Amino acid sequence: MSKTYSLSDFDFDLPPERIAQVPLPDRSASRLLQLDGDRITDRHFSDIVDQLAAGDTLVMNNTRVLKARFFGQKDTGGQVEVLVERVLDPRTVLAQVRASKSPKAGSRIRLADAFDVGVGERAGEFFTLHFDGDVFELIEAHGRLPLPPYIEHDADDFDEQRYQTVYSKEPGAVAAPTAGLHFDEALLARVAAKGVRIACVTLHVGAGTFQPVRVENLAEHKMHSEWYTIPQETVDAVRAAQQAGRDVVAVGTTSLRALESASQSGELVAGSGDTNLFITPGYAFKTVTRLITNFHLPKSTLMMLVSAFAGYDEIRKAYAHAIASEYRFFSYGDAMLLTTASRATKN
Repeated sequence: MSKTYSLSDFDFDLPPERIAQVPLPDRSASRLLQLDGDRITDRHFSDIVDQLAAGDTLVMNNTRVLKARFFGQKDTGGQVEVLVERVLDPRTVLAQVRASKSPKAGSRIRLADAFDVGVGERAGEFFTLHFDGDVFELIEAHGRLPLPPYIEHDADDFDEQRYQTVYSKEPGAVAAPTAGLHFDEALLARVAAKGVRIACVTLHVGAGTFQPVRVENLAEHKMHSEWYTIPQETVDAVRAAQQAGRDVVAVGTTSLRALESASQSGELVAGSGDTNLFITPGYAFKTVTRLITNFHLPKSTLMMLVSAFAGYDEIRKAYAHAIASEYRFFSYGDAMLLTTASRATKN
């Protein structure tokens, strides 16, 4: 009988100095902890090429982070902070609005002392905001890059470069798909030269990715929803790897969630939609066999996901090793290369 896990099973003590506050000067200079079954190997991220094989398919999330953070004023004069969560159409967004008093529907907010938005209806914890011009243009011109809450400095020019993947293409995320931050153009060229197919999905990462789970009984957790799309050419690349007996390697938990969300029929299918897939130990992975990922926050849904993927005890052991070995944690930190528990036992 499989164990039932609760929230406290995914807690751990992390010394604050292990949280990376700035990226390394070179993207691919990070460390890489490889976990295969219960075997831990310390590597450099540039070694990833040697861990991939011709015929594998590497799947990346090509979302691009919006400058989604704004400071502004309500028409009553009160100060507000706005974080765009999702672009609904070229003139409408869902956003978190922090203020001493919530703005009323029909009121106006001036953002960045540059333009006004109209406040629409509430949508759960979010507000609908109506822009008078193109959302993407106004966000890019006047917004600020929204760094994660555990990073203690405001975004600067270096962050605006390094908190995007080099292959980011489709604007819409509030947070970066951080496993991809380790790849530079030269490393991607080496991967391709080895005969590894490189394919893309899009999943627009929401601010919910940073939210801790707050209920001890995981069955009561309401997973945040994110929009994704899987192109047919990515489905073809994945099937080619599967038919050749090679690995489907997801770059980041967002790529994995998109692929697994589109595989609920048993095989990957092309298309777009919203996903609130909550992966916990006991989940049967349908498409992804290996995962490149950063180190995650205690009590987060992503800790549960990697524990489901590589094994609960194995992840606990790997995280203890990473802390003792002074790996750098979270968005600007080091990476892991994981193999599914089911596949690792066959190696």
